[in-house]
Amino acid sequence: MGCFNAIIFDLDGTLVHSAPDMQAAANAALADLGRPPLDLATITSFVGNGVEKLMERCLAAGGSMSPDLLPVALTRFRRHYDANLTTLTRPYPGVVDCLARLRYTGCKLAVCTNKPVGPARTICAQLQLDGFFHAITGAEPGLSRKPDPQPLLATVTRLGVPAAETLYVGDSGVDFATARNAGIAFRLFSGGYRAGPIPGLDAAQIFDDWASSGLFRT
Repeated sequence: MGCFNAIIFDLDGTLVHSAPDMQAAANAALADLGRPPLDLATITSFVGNGVEKLMERCLAAGGSMSPDLLPVALTRFRRHYDANLTTLTRPYPGVVDCLARLRYTGCKLAVCTNKPVGPARTICAQLQLDGFFHAITGAEPGLSRKPDPQPLLATVTRLGVPAAETLYVGDSGVDFATARNAGIAFRLFSGGYRAGPIPGLDAAQIFDDWASSGLFRT
């Protein structure tokens, strides 16, 4: 049986385990501001809504936050993170083989993430994943972000495949809501950064092993 004609993936917590590099950059930024470090589990729980929300949560977890502090923290985070995008980040086991098999079947593949588009493309390039994708969509200033459906629908348009023939794969409630808002089928990788149960998600939509993900069937 063939795959969906197009499959779009979230990036952080779905294709790649990137939280260790984000933790290192966030803690370096916090140290610059005289704030204490946060552990990996805490920072991982902050991932999924973009780097602005990540650093806002980091600042709130480490003490009081004034509005003028967030831009400074973001600048420090981006400086540290851009220098170490893939120092610790790696694809989850089975991801590369899964992407290769899907491309072999003729699926069009893409990424749609709330990570800024520049780092998203650089990470995919440095991990040699970019060759699998027809499009990589990331956050850009002034444009909507997930769970707004527009980034996902724009990615579908770039692939030239009807939404009804497209699957979105993510690891969080934000990703599930994005797919639902866009009217697109969804699968959840449960080995990522999901914070808790997702109401309305059927067990048949969940997988925990890329080698047996079920993505090769319509």
